[in-house]
Amino acid sequence: MSRSASLALNLILSVLDANGIVEKDQMKIVDLAQAVENEYIGSPCGKLDQIMILFAKQGMGTHYKPATRSISYVPLGKKAKDFRIVVMDTGTVRPGLEKSTYKVRRAECEELVKKAQKAGFKINCLADIKTDALYNKIKAAFEKKAPHLVDRMTYICKAQKRFYKMMEAWKKGDIVTVGKIFREDGIGLRDEYKISGPELETMCDIVRTVPQTIGERMLGGGDKGAAGAIVLASGADAVKNAVDIAYPQSRPDFADKYAVHTCKVVDGVKVFEKVF
Repeated sequence: MSRSASLALNLILSVLDANGIVEKDQMKIVDLAQAVENEYIGSPCGKLDQIMILFAKQGMGTHYKPATRSISYVPLGKKAKDFRIVVMDTGTVRPGLEKSTYKVRRAECEELVKKAQKAGFKINCLADIKTDALYNKIKAAFEKKAPHLVDRMTYICKAQKRFYKMMEAWKKGDIVTVGKIFREDGIGLRDEYKISGPELETMCDIVRTVPQTIGERMLGGGDKGAAGAIVLASGADAVKNAVDIAYPQSRPDFADKYAVHTCKVVDGVKVFEKVF
C-alpha cells in the first residue's frame, strides 16, 4: 500500500531494466529501496512495505523471516469465506514519514532499548522480548519512570503474538479470526503505540458499523493517509455506502477529497513488455 516504497522500487527496477542490468538477489533491490528512504529522504522505515510489494503473489500471504532474509508463501485455507480488502483514503495529506509520528515512535522504541540495556537487560530491539517473564521485568523497571515507553513495548510484544495467531488462522481459511486480529492490532496502534489520527479513526468507526466488516485499522505510518478494512464480499458495497454517507458529515473539510477502493491480493511488481 505504501506509495513511497512503490515509487522507489519502480524507479530502481526501471533504471536496472533500461540499462540491461539483472539483479538475481531481489532482496538487494529491497535494500536499495529502503536506503532511498532512510538515507536520502530521512524516513527510518523498515523493509516490510518494499518486501510485500516486490514479492507479493496472488491469493497468497507473504511471510518474511528477518533472521534469514527469506520469503515463504502461505496459501489461504480452502474453506475461507470470500472477502475483500477495502482501503479508505481519508483525503488528508501527510508531509512525509520523516516528519510524522512514525519517526517519533521509532525513536521512543530505540530509547527504551538503550535504557533496558543500561539496566542489564540483554536485548537488541523490542522484538527480542518474546516471553511474558522478560516483558514483565522490563515493565516493572520502567512503568513509573517512562510509562509511554512501556506502552510502545506493550504494543510490539502483543503484535508479535498476534502475528503468529493470524498466520494460523490464515492457513485454516478462518478469515473471521484474521479480521478480528486485524481489528485488535488497530486498537493497539491507537491506544498503545499511539500512531493513529482522528480522520483514520473516523473511517474505522464508520466501517465498524457495517455487519460484514470483520476487521479494520489505520494503515501506513500513522497520523494521516488511509485506513483499511477486511470485509466479507457481500458487504463491500455497504462499506462504501456507509463511508459516502457518514464521512463527509463527520469530516466536512475532506468531503471532496476522500476515496474508497476495493482491492484484492495480486502479484507484486511486474514488467509489461511491448506496452508502447
